[in-house]
Amino acid sequence: MNTRTLGTRTLGTPGSFASAPVTSALGLGCMGMSDLYGPADEAESIATLHAAVEAGVTLLDTGDFYGMGHNEMLIGRAIRGLDRDRLTISVKFGAQRGPDGAWLGYDARPAAVKSFVAYSLKRLGVDHIDIYRPARLDPNVPIEDTVGAIADLVKAGYVRHIGLSEVGADTIRRAAAVHPISDLQIEYSLFSRGIEATILPTLRELGIGVTAYGVLSRGLLSGHWSRERTGAGSDFRSHSPRFSGANLDANLALVERLRALAQEKGATVAQLAIAWVAAQGADIVPLVGARRRDRLAEALGAVDLSLTPDDLRRMTDAVPADAVAGARYAPSQMAMLDSEAKRTG
Repeated sequence: MNTRTLGTRTLGTPGSFASAPVTSALGLGCMGMSDLYGPADEAESIATLHAAVEAGVTLLDTGDFYGMGHNEMLIGRAIRGLDRDRLTISVKFGAQRGPDGAWLGYDARPAAVKSFVAYSLKRLGVDHIDIYRPARLDPNVPIEDTVGAIADLVKAGYVRHIGLSEVGADTIRRAAAVHPISDLQIEYSLFSRGIEATILPTLRELGIGVTAYGVLSRGLLSGHWSRERTGAGSDFRSHSPRFSGANLDANLALVERLRALAQEKGATVAQLAIAWVAAQGADIVPLVGARRRDRLAEALGAVDLSLTPDDLRRMTDAVPADAVAGARYAPSQMAMLDSEAKRTG
């Protein structure tokens, strides 16, 4: 792993709350090490986590439902013996899974929140979680009740900061009225720019940061994807509209437009796409989903890439906001997204 200075970013602006979390300028999304992208090599996953921390990555993102607890236990093993105070561990909760991996809905009742955190602390082997957030809005529980329960955990010392995930502007305002919010975790990339209309302006008005996932559109924007690679079985991309049929062909053609620009910059398509997200504001921390050391090394190279205003314009000219073919999730999953249902971003 080449040594470099990743730099830091603050989730939340001064004055929005007493001590906003400061993280590395890129974070590591750990989901793929346990779930949804097909089989992963556990030894390589742990080696990748170690390499990320050694390279200066401090933000590790997980969910208690990734692999039904496997991901938290994996991170717990990987960070054992490391300097805990250097790390910012972000955990999503609330998604319900069956023993076959099926999605059963969301539970964000206050009692459930406090139970979930107890299990996460045990699996991670830590005494506090830095950022705790509901994975989705529970339609049966007011966001005020969920945030209030996490606020109790903050007071008790089990949680340091409260985050949100995939919610719209109205929900963000309601949550922030209960307790300061550090960041919204939401998909944001050249292929997914819905947050720009209303959600991002709302976050900036309230002094809330963004942890952006899907910055490579689940590998579609990596420059490494091809029709032959489209997953099957446990890889959810086999059911994703953007990876299906004519949509995939159209989207890969957009990637080739970016490849030409990347070559001009002496970069890879993945590095260009990550750098574009990072360039959208100092309040945005891209999460890279690398689960192998070589992919991690490539992703971290994005911090060395300087994009001029002309570069950014050429990229959005090559990939206009409405150019991507297909929704980012299947219809049943899109229906669960407060951020989409209200069309506030």
